[in-house]
Amino acid sequence: MAESIGDIKSKFNNLKEADFPQFIEEYRCDERSGVAALVTKAEKAYSRYLAEVERTERMLSFEREYSCYSAICGIDEVGRGPLAGPVVAGAVILPADERILYLNDSKQLSAAKRDELYDIIYERAVAVSVASVDHKRIDEINILQATYEAMRQAIMNLPIKPDILLNDAVTIPGVDIRQIPIIKGDAKSASIAAASIVAKVTRDRFMESMDKEYPGYGFASNKGYGSADHINAIKTKGPCPIHRRSFIGNFI
Repeated sequence: MAESIGDIKSKFNNLKEADFPQFIEEYRCDERSGVAALVTKAEKAYSRYLAEVERTERMLSFEREYSCYSAICGIDEVGRGPLAGPVVAGAVILPADERILYLNDSKQLSAAKRDELYDIIYERAVAVSVASVDHKRIDEINILQATYEAMRQAIMNLPIKPDILLNDAVTIPGVDIRQIPIIKGDAKSASIAAASIVAKVTRDRFMESMDKEYPGYGFASNKGYGSADHINAIKTKGPCPIHRRSFIGNFI
């Protein structure tokens, strides 16, 4: 007796991406329209999967170029532009023999995909570290120096000392490890992309918690960036304790 379309659909819904070819081969000759539609969906999904595998391989070009180093660390930061909250840096050493699909500039990913990848990175990475510098320190030493400070701390907090750093655009002063600054590195290097993701998820979760502590500024949605509603709240309510005073002089 032929499998029901419902059973085949259930099987389709539980497929892993690499299993699509077997599904396609098994049901290619089934003439039922519902099954044919599932085969077509599987073919399209598998094409997207192969494209992602190819993109991921391109994202590893710098890691391959410097493969003579045993511990390649990606570095990135988030939060240089907001009016409130910390700047956060991530440092990630990925395994040389494993591929994590969908790593990309964190801004190009949905919040749900970032959360998913955050867990995968922590599960599979050789080492992960995140460090933050708060609003007071930003006001004290300026955002660029605070960014460097967060990056240095993230590197120091790693349980393994990296041999080389792949940085998103910058060269970090005061670090005795070889550095390779890569313009738009979070979209070109898997290691930097991973660092971007863990830093952004960490900071976003912090700002969401601050929305509960300091309601009315929209921190859960704007993450401290200068949206129109956020600026209006500063003008009407005044700043809250986590606002960067050096950033909001025009609004108070």
